[in-house]
Amino acid sequence: MISIVVPIHNETETLAELHRRLTTVLAELAPYEVVLVDDGSTDDSWERMLAVAAGDRHVRLLRLSRNFGHQAALTAGIDAARGEAVVVMDGDLQDPPELIPTFVAKWREGFDVVYGLRTRREGETQFKRWTASLFYRLLRSMTRVDIPADAGDFRLLSRRALDALSRMPERARFLRGMTSWVGFRQVGVQYERDARYAGETKYPARRMIRFALDAITSFSTTPIQVVTSLGFVLVVFCAGVFAWTVYVKLFTDSAVAGWTSVLGVVLLLGGMQLVALGIIGQYVARIFEEAKQRPLYLVAETVEGGALTSAETQTTSTVA
Repeated sequence: MISIVVPIHNETETLAELHRRLTTVLAELAPYEVVLVDDGSTDDSWERMLAVAAGDRHVRLLRLSRNFGHQAALTAGIDAARGEAVVVMDGDLQDPPELIPTFVAKWREGFDVVYGLRTRREGETQFKRWTASLFYRLLRSMTRVDIPADAGDFRLLSRRALDALSRMPERARFLRGMTSWVGFRQVGVQYERDARYAGETKYPARRMIRFALDAITSFSTTPIQVVTSLGFVLVVFCAGVFAWTVYVKLFTDSAVAGWTSVLGVVLLLGGMQLVALGIIGQYVARIFEEAKQRPLYLVAETVEGGALTSAETQTTSTVA
């Protein structure tokens, strides 16, 4: 069986077209299942999902108790998937379902992870494309994990890779890096990413910055190392300034001119201390979140075979 996992958050305008294109593509790959995860939608996405599931026995639905975020919703779908291979993709149709057969063909060749490489990103501003490119290249330079540049969450995972992923219980999820970390045989497939079929992006600048911070702190301690090195350099610099001041006072007739240089050094050191505390605080906050051991998500309802089978709450994550 091939499983397709799609997180849904306020995608009511795309659901019908998403289902149509998935059904057309997956008919050639049967048996298959489509796992749609409602991540706390505030529009009528859940009602549309129920209508889709009522007419298609291949569709399974999960409704989370609230919005837990894109990565947690993906994890919920992956945990629920029953296929020997699982494809994860977004619900906005920027990732073309027509590429799934190519992913499956690569999996049948023996690859455990098949990821999409975006050669072009339609519908995105030049600024977003530039910052995304900068982020991936910066991340690759800061970590020992070979995380492919220009690869998003659109990928196929074999059951062996999924079992390895399930042993990684961290709360701040960066699935693109985690699937690279597990290793095994991996290959990229190039494609041109389409613009959103409808609706608005669910990743504004604020969420993108948070996502980038989660990625960096999950896979690298370079920021702390940089701050430590910079602090050492500043200590040497300030020691040099102090030695120069003493020399001028004791061995020359010139007085140290003004307080500008002193004030500049004090402000520089104060600013660096605040930056260092902020970076360290990010890692301490990560430790705090991990120590609480809360579940990654809670499932409120599940639907299989077109009928509401339960209204249950998942009290523990299956990856914990």
